[in-house]
Amino acid sequence: MPSRRRTPRWTFALVSAGGVMMTLDVTVVNVALSGIARDLESGLGQVQWTVSAYSLAFGALLLSSGALSDRIGRRTVFTAGMALFTLASAGCGLAPDVGTLIAARAAQGVGGALVFAPTLALIAAAYPEGARRQGAIAAFAAIASAAGALGPVVGGVLVDLLGWRWIFLVNVPIGVLVVAGALARMPESAAPRDTRRRIDPLGALLGVGALLALHYPLVAGPEAGWASPQVVLSAAVGVGLALALVASQRRGDGLIDLALLRVRAFSGAALLGFLARLTSLGVLAFVTLWLQSTHAYTPLEVGLHLLPLTGSLLIAGLFVARLQRRFAADALVAGGFAAQGAGLVLLAVAGAWGSAGPGSPTAGAATVIGLVLLGIGGAVIFPPLMGVAVSAVPADRAGMASGLTNACYPLGTATGIAVFGALFSARVGEGLGPEAGVRAAVETGRFELVPAALQPLARSAFSGGFTAVCLAAALVCAVGVLAARTLRPEPEVPVDAAAQETPSARMAEAS
Repeated sequence: MPSRRRTPRWTFALVSAGGVMMTLDVTVVNVALSGIARDLESGLGQVQWTVSAYSLAFGALLLSSGALSDRIGRRTVFTAGMALFTLASAGCGLAPDVGTLIAARAAQGVGGALVFAPTLALIAAAYPEGARRQGAIAAFAAIASAAGALGPVVGGVLVDLLGWRWIFLVNVPIGVLVVAGALARMPESAAPRDTRRRIDPLGALLGVGALLALHYPLVAGPEAGWASPQVVLSAAVGVGLALALVASQRRGDGLIDLALLRVRAFSGAALLGFLARLTSLGVLAFVTLWLQSTHAYTPLEVGLHLLPLTGSLLIAGLFVARLQRRFAADALVAGGFAAQGAGLVLLAVAGAWGSAGPGSPTAGAATVIGLVLLGIGGAVIFPPLMGVAVSAVPADRAGMASGLTNACYPLGTATGIAVFGALFSARVGEGLGPEAGVRAAVETGRFELVPAALQPLARSAFSGGFTAVCLAAALVCAVGVLAARTLRPEPEVPVDAAAQETPSARMAEAS
């Protein structure tokens, strides 16, 4: 009989605390970007890396972390990751320059991957019954999503009152408490040992290298030129490493079980999670920069003006479990993407109207409604995706499936920031034309560095870049609406073949 001290509620509370910290750190830094750029004398490219370094390391190592947790224990991996994340947070808060900050953010990402990879598997082990498990996953998704949306508010308060370094230092005491709680109250959870599977350091290195090499051109391309040698070489290396990774996994006993990707519902959930993060948190950095720069808001005011997003996400999240009982996963996810797309179109309209005057009431109304729709869409999308990801695979692959699915979320954020950053930078450059000498200041929203005579042109160029980002993200949402069809149940098979058509059997045949 399990100890009262180690109940499912303790596991849920500790896992949720970890999820809040990991998700919060993706978005909390957004309101501090201008302050970091000013204090550490860095440009848009370097500032982007303070967000992307965390997301890339986080996403790249989730794959190996999920498989590792299946072998050595999910609580063990969770606790080690929280300890590393706590130490790296201290390093971020004490960083003397932007290079050190980026390195510490990458270390945070490594710790975050170890924390987040086993989360769904830990919840699934704590709540084996279907209805309770579905409710726990929906609650966890709502809490994590709300944390991401609350990031700008929390960051605004800390930056205004204590300075940007405290958005990292505040993690230290919380991290210590979570580590102590996990050691005392969380039971160990591990899948039955699969002797065919191995720790795969080569696969992990290839995965990290491919992601970094493919990400670099997106960040450096706008400034260095898309045909520059370093950009072309990095892209070629990234493609080569990605192909090598796929080849290294064909044995079926390494970092990624490729048979998982042949389960349509699982691969669809992973892809849709990537797209959803790309269109939400990948855009949020530019929304906060737009509010802070175009409207001259302080970090705290930015957070408060994002409350329509946070509030709608929290309120909609309360009804998701009920909606999941009434509607199929594909319908909910398609509706969520449709809401996000409509919200992004309204933000694009607000950006275009606001270029003439930030105080326009029409632009203000479009902004509020757009943020509300973004929040509702995010609340509706993620719980069904997490539920599908866990239920579509056998229990002994839960850690790997959790890691692979969760990897798509920060990778979507990092890709969104990089791709939309490239688009934003290009449109700002086009808008400035021959006055591109002030481009670095305009891209980071530091209009106080722009001569008074160029202020109208600079603000128009900035708003044009923001509008382009929102419209591009809305197109991605349209793709998400169509791709939600992959979550539909597969066609029924004859009874005598049903055993061969379970996820376990399909993957066994494919291995």
